[in-house]
Amino acid sequence: MMLNQMYVDNLIKTALLEDINYIDVTTDYLIDEDQEGCAQFLAKADGVLCGLDVALRVFELLQPDFKAEVFKKDGDVLKKGDIIAKVYGKTRTILKGERTALNLIQHMSGIATATNEAVKLVEGTKASIVDTRKTLPGMRPLQKYAVTVGGGKNHRYNLSDAAMLKDNHVDAGGGITNAVKKLKSKLGHMTKVELEVRTLDELREALSVDVDVIMLDNMSNEMMAEAVKITDGKAILEASGGITAETLRGVAETGVDIISIGALTHSVKAFDISLKILK
Repeated sequence: MMLNQMYVDNLIKTALLEDINYIDVTTDYLIDEDQEGCAQFLAKADGVLCGLDVALRVFELLQPDFKAEVFKKDGDVLKKGDIIAKVYGKTRTILKGERTALNLIQHMSGIATATNEAVKLVEGTKASIVDTRKTLPGMRPLQKYAVTVGGGKNHRYNLSDAAMLKDNHVDAGGGITNAVKKLKSKLGHMTKVELEVRTLDELREALSVDVDVIMLDNMSNEMMAEAVKITDGKAILEASGGITAETLRGVAETGVDIISIGALTHSVKAFDISLKILK
């Protein structure tokens, strides 16, 4: 996945305006306008780096002639104590951009690290780790990018990407068969259909109407293993619902194709990175 620079710049500008408003009363009154400074990004834990270019862009937007010395790149495995990059510019620039830059790089690296841990847990199985639409408003591109940096894959980006019938769609649409047939009659040939099922009987009905992907919602491992046998490769199977690090390996070993984890984006722990001015 690639990030759109226009989106990144707009997000950063929104964050900076939210943080600075019209003046930084501490920095602008304390630091001389012509004072130069240097600071370094330092890893305070082990994990996977993500969002360095985004973080550096914060300073570049504040000061076009800002400079950086980069030692790591997105996707690199960090060890506690690693120097990620050094930044050079006006001291005011560094102080004003510090929090916004850290918020972004810490959040994105947290997602990449959590995703990488999940990917490692399913190694040796056929399962791929994917994200969901459970993202923070305005942050989805960065969050989904971070998942790919961590070794995961993206589920649909938004509601326009694919047709996905959840339980509420099915219940409101008159049942699986009626809902799928009505939907397919209006879809173009490029749009795939995914259907959520809760029982093995619903799985069999889903197979009878020829959907592309079937989501196994909150099923036990035993049920999912049976679903894999029943499906026999006729559709892609996605496991979803309350999957944790403790249960992930068992889910993958049922033979499902995809495991979607909302927690990768909606409740991930920020990765500990500091930005310290060098004296």
